[in-house]
Amino acid sequence: MKIVLIPDSFKGSLTSAEAADAMELGIRQVDPAAEVVKLSIADGGEGTLDAILSGAGGERIERTVVGPLGKHVAAAYGLLSDGKTAVIEMASAAGLGLVAPADRDPRRTSTYGVGQLLMAAVESGADRIIVGLGGSCTNDGGAGMLQALGAAFIDAKGAAIPVPITGADLATVDRIDLTNYRFPTDRVAVVVASDVTNPLIGLNGASAIYGPQKGASPDDVIELDLALANYASVIEKDFGVDIASRPGAGAAGGLGAALMAFLGAEMCSGIDLVLDTIAFEAKAAEADFVFTGEGSIDLQTLQGKVIFGILARCKKLNVPLVAFAGSIYPEAEEQLFELGLRGAVPIVDGVMSLENAIDRASALITRASARTMRVLKTDIT
Repeated sequence: MKIVLIPDSFKGSLTSAEAADAMELGIRQVDPAAEVVKLSIADGGEGTLDAILSGAGGERIERTVVGPLGKHVAAAYGLLSDGKTAVIEMASAAGLGLVAPADRDPRRTSTYGVGQLLMAAVESGADRIIVGLGGSCTNDGGAGMLQALGAAFIDAKGAAIPVPITGADLATVDRIDLTNYRFPTDRVAVVVASDVTNPLIGLNGASAIYGPQKGASPDDVIELDLALANYASVIEKDFGVDIASRPGAGAAGGLGAALMAFLGAEMCSGIDLVLDTIAFEAKAAEADFVFTGEGSIDLQTLQGKVIFGILARCKKLNVPLVAFAGSIYPEAEEQLFELGLRGAVPIVDGVMSLENAIDRASALITRASARTMRVLKTDIT
């Protein structure tokens, strides 16, 4: 029996790779001879770099960059085995996890380090760069990234705004000078892995929807939205590009806007891009089953998340998919069954607190995988 394991991370407890290891342990308790293929997965957010490197092969390259608060941080990008495709996870340089909860303030953070990773990838010889957007602590519209690529932001008095520019600084931008801009858009293609479709500004924009989880107060949200609106108007005035309402422009605090407007980036479904890059269909085509999972199967699962994306591929391949989760909402479960899901398996095997379930996640996944294997093996034999 061949089984492909491709779980999402179980937030707060296990990475994608750790969850796959736990599944394999349960499978081998029942069928030691089973052929097991383990793949890590992510949808453009945290874990995307490791997922692609583990599935497609390549080198993880460490760099020191300017972090979201202007201090140096350790970051990384990946160069795939083809030597021409690079992978950047923006959270590596400007992620929420890089800022202590007490210091989170999207008015004061910058994506400058993301631009440094982009230039490092270009200098390594990449002609295609995948950028995973997710988990950002920023709201600077990608202006910090553009500064690292050579752009200068000029205020109404003709002075250059200091490096690194932040979300609040966008309110003072009067023009953008690309005289020293050095990203080679003519020879490097940029693809963005993100499922965010929010516009840059407004009630569904970057500030209003994502600002509060980054530490923004209601007053901060208003300030940041006005700053982004000014930024968008300057881009339209200087370059004739209307970025304010474009779907996906609000991703990662507006980083999506800069990537599209200045780097010519193509926005793609995060899960689909990762599945294609790791050649999931080729690896799962002859499988008897695919196992996936995540912390909770709920209505968000149906909005292009990992399980939903894998289910579409498995349906195409006619390979049955079984999903494991800490909690399963009946409404989501029923819809997934209608779409072809073979089974939804809760990993919790008794009454326990959420904290206990998180602490025991690995053992619970192993037990659930073993239980499921006993049923599946009986069905096959």
